[in-house]
Amino acid sequence: MQPRPFVVRARRRELADTVTLELTGDAPLPFSPGQFNMLYAFGVGEIAISISGDPAQPEVLRHTVRAVGRVSEALCGLRRGEGVGVRGPYGTPWPVAEAEGLDVLVVAGGLGLAPLRPAILHLIRHRQRYGHLVMCYGARTPADVLYQRELARWQRAMQVEVTVDSPVSGWQGSVGVVTALLPRAAVDPARAVAMVCGPEIMMRFVTRDLLRMGLPPERIYLSMERNMKCAIGLCGHCQLGPAFLCKDGPVLPWSRLAPLLSVREL
Repeated sequence: MQPRPFVVRARRRELADTVTLELTGDAPLPFSPGQFNMLYAFGVGEIAISISGDPAQPEVLRHTVRAVGRVSEALCGLRRGEGVGVRGPYGTPWPVAEAEGLDVLVVAGGLGLAPLRPAILHLIRHRQRYGHLVMCYGARTPADVLYQRELARWQRAMQVEVTVDSPVSGWQGSVGVVTALLPRAAVDPARAVAMVCGPEIMMRFVTRDLLRMGLPPERIYLSMERNMKCAIGLCGHCQLGPAFLCKDGPVLPWSRLAPLLSVREL
């Protein structure tokens, strides 16, 4: 429960209400793609935030944070040189090792791209270990597209499809929900792994369509970041049936999630 002191090395605004913080401490903090940290804003509180940095660079922690509450607003307001407490890393990772030799389909909605960024960077860094790599990403508007400067770089190593719900003048990309992009994904469902993160309703519809495409439920992985508060399975805020998402998740296969999410109000 003791946070380690880190310092904000850099702060980059991603969207109107979202920033990426680069944090450094007295020692590297190795992590796996998909894990999260507890970030403590001194005098305000702490929240669970997925790590969005490069797992090959553990000396710098990157967290993309949206200002939606007191703690996240305080974190987004941090400036270079200011301190933040860090506990972690916690949770289960994306199955990047299990996916070797297979096609990989990454599906993200909104800020759900942030927890998937470490996996994308790992897949691209070790491109020769995988088959076809495809990312399908949906945002509300063009102004809400996360990591816009990186998407062009990612396109050199993988198929990148982006759609928005509400286009503006000059938008030349796709319009509609992210599930409409799935038929374009150049993957073989019989030998593919899917990694999905976004709003829960979006993940339900994406999973439905992936199952229809022929992906087996044990190879569809979702990140379930529900109400995590303590990160060590004591408080019960993130309990989903018999699972504590901070310890048993947040990344879980659909084969395990399906019977839990089918229970009303669980």
